[in-house]
Amino acid sequence: MHELKLIVDLMYRGGMNYMRFSVSDTAEYGDYVSGPRIIDARVRSEMKKVLGEIQDGSFAARWIAENDAGLPEFKKMREAGRDHQVEQVGARLRKAMPFLNPVEVVDGQPQAAAEKPKG
Repeated sequence: MHELKLIVDLMYRGGMNYMRFSVSDTAEYGDYVSGPRIIDARVRSEMKKVLGEIQDGSFAARWIAENDAGLPEFKKMREAGRDHQVEQVGARLRKAMPFLNPVEVVDGQPQAAAEKPKG
């Protein structure tokens, strides 16, 4: 996940070509041979479906219904995301990198209340 920020920052600064220029030849090769296998016609099709759900209002309707029901599915997904291994490992990594100014989120707190992890 921490490499993802680096990659996104490179693309933001100079596009895909700059990102490829900035990484190793091995990583660049991996992009060429693996990227199209991951972002393929099926992914593009699903992205179009999601966009269609946003445009036709069905996403909003589902979100409103979820809120009206007390957010049961949302809360389960949030808990699963919070407990995911990538979050557990990331928390340990961020504690070792104080220069990142890491923050810790506690369920239910306002966004502005996120604070530096203890320990």
